[in-house]
Amino acid sequence: MTRQVVLDTETTGLDFEKGDRVVELGCVELIERRATGRVFHHFFNPDRRSDAGALAKHGIRDEFLLDKPRFAQLAAEFVEFITGAELVIHNAGFDIGFLDVELALAGFEFRCSGPNCRVVDTLALARRQWPGQRNSLDALCKRLGVDNSRRELHGALLDARLLADVYLSMTAGQGALSLVEVSVRDPTAASRIGAASTMPLRRFAPSSMDRAAHQARLESIMRTSDGRCVWKAMNSEA
Repeated sequence: MTRQVVLDTETTGLDFEKGDRVVELGCVELIERRATGRVFHHFFNPDRRSDAGALAKHGIRDEFLLDKPRFAQLAAEFVEFITGAELVIHNAGFDIGFLDVELALAGFEFRCSGPNCRVVDTLALARRQWPGQRNSLDALCKRLGVDNSRRELHGALLDARLLADVYLSMTAGQGALSLVEVSVRDPTAASRIGAASTMPLRRFAPSSMDRAAHQARLESIMRTSDGRCVWKAMNSEA
């Protein structure tokens, strides 16, 4: 069973080495490349203010975070959620750096950068597929047809959900259909998905009417495109 966790963080600033902290963490679970509906999503009191640039990006006000738990209070739950999973992160070095600092401050030996975690960096994947182009999450959503119209501000859970769709589209061309949810209350769901993926595909032969309609369509395309038809060209080269 292949289990992945797509995650994103929001922080008080850009530099954990200067004391910036995580204020929001969103994780989405995938099993066999399908969303299970399980998420890990929390806001955290960072015990410091967000800088102006970070606040403009995520809009999470300091006052809102005052009554939220510290990361250390939920660190064990987070580690349990991601243990054994492959992590899918956009610009992974940024998020992992912050999460490793938070885990260290919480007294945990577990590290997202350690041997316990396998990490897929979708930014690195995108740069290999589309070198020299913009490969931000917004740019990838636009390029791959993923609806990000609700993304007026950055949000960890929303961004993790968008990234899951982007990642699945990048790696298998499945797009939004890949996020059909699997019931986590059904313990046989994952095994049924695995079994279904190995079932032979049914083949349907076109009828004589289907073939005639297809030929008529090709001839119509030829008449309206100066004799150019990609389908006929491909078949002539095959």
